[in-house]
Amino acid sequence: MNEFGKAKMEYEEAPVPAELGDRVKSGMTEGKQKATRGRALRRSIGTVAACFVVLFAGLNLFPTFAAAAADVPVVGGLFRVMTVRSIHGTVNDVQINVDQPAVSGGDDFTQRINDEIQERVAAKTAEGQQIVAEYKEAFLATGGTEEEWSQRDNEVSVTYDIKAQTDTTVSFVVDTYVSVASAYQEAYFYNLDVANDKELTLADLLGDDWVNICNTSIQKQMAASEDPTVYFDASMGGFTTVDETTSFYINADGSPVVVFPRATVAIGAMGVVEFPIEK
Repeated sequence: MNEFGKAKMEYEEAPVPAELGDRVKSGMTEGKQKATRGRALRRSIGTVAACFVVLFAGLNLFPTFAAAAADVPVVGGLFRVMTVRSIHGTVNDVQINVDQPAVSGGDDFTQRINDEIQERVAAKTAEGQQIVAEYKEAFLATGGTEEEWSQRDNEVSVTYDIKAQTDTTVSFVVDTYVSVASAYQEAYFYNLDVANDKELTLADLLGDDWVNICNTSIQKQMAASEDPTVYFDASMGGFTTVDETTSFYINADGSPVVVFPRATVAIGAMGVVEFPIEK
């Protein structure tokens, strides 16, 4: 048995967490994304070693399936952001589309960022394949056929989008997506000051009064919406305040844009909700 075969057997024989079936079911129910995101991240990072074995052994087995992308720079100055791994192909009837970014620079700061991105990409790719497999099992068990399943869009993807860049800073988003349910869509935001080896915060961009600035702006934008009723109120678990964990990216004007996942502050039909913030 070759190395990949052994890794695959170890992965398949590993006990499946009991909560996975519940996650597949909860993925069918709108409004559960926030809780699911937390569980997904904790489990992904907790099982990242196993994910590495399966994913990267697979890359070695299928050289035409995974190819190192060209060193394409998109940020000038002290550093570059580039695609370091591009994976496009089908494994176990799941379409895998992964474009993994990295930040050049060679110091401890950029290496830490790159290691974190690599862990997340590997974990989310392996987790996505397992989620699709569990979803397929449930689909067939409830009367679906193999033919019907083959007509579905069974995809696991990781992409990234650069939002803003200067000679010393960059803001980009790594998006992960599993086609079976919106609850398995997740985004990771990177706002980096490479010149000073730090991740930028809302306080860095808006000053000491950043919480009040953000809250006031968000509340005004919600109230000015064509239909303010699409937003949840506090009693429904809607927006109350930003904090250090609030996601954001920096736009081309240098202003932060606060981002809330689907169905956390507004109805699911609104999708991901964004609020640009100005001082």
